[in-house]
Amino acid sequence: MLRRAFLLIALLVPPLLAVPFATSAWAHQQKAAISTASLNPRTDRLELVHQVPVHDAEHALRVQGATVPDIIGSAESREAFARYITRRFLLEIDGQAITPDYVGSEIIGGSLFVYQDAPAPAPDASVRVNSQILTDVWARQENRVNIGSGTEVTTFIFIAGDPPQAAVLTR
Repeated sequence: MLRRAFLLIALLVPPLLAVPFATSAWAHQQKAAISTASLNPRTDRLELVHQVPVHDAEHALRVQGATVPDIIGSAESREAFARYITRRFLLEIDGQAITPDYVGSEIIGGSLFVYQDAPAPAPDASVRVNSQILTDVWARQENRVNIGSGTEVTTFIFIAGDPPQAAVLTR
């Protein structure tokens, strides 16, 4: 009888202990975002893709005053975060500020992907970027920006207060 009780405890306790840890890991802020700017030769457009953990995006919307942001279930919340990205991501081409068009967004795994595009710049244009996405929410936020594609990629890492960086976007 005692042996059966120990077996029952051994089977029930580990899953119960794991649940709080799994929940807290799911809700932990990642404090990292990735943006990619690359040319699409089929459309002759500069495409931007921003990848942000869903939980971080919802937290940023709360900080901005949204009462119950729902990135997964609400297109309105996703679009509100996309508007936030346009304010926090600087893009200049040959010294001229560019405001990319919002194309859409989607959830893949635990990340929100926000898509934007702009007319393609001239060959070998100078592209200047600064990603301050979520740096107003967390001082330890780290944003990676990849410019280019294939083997011609330049990567910058931005933290709060960093100045813009420039790279040449080759065709």
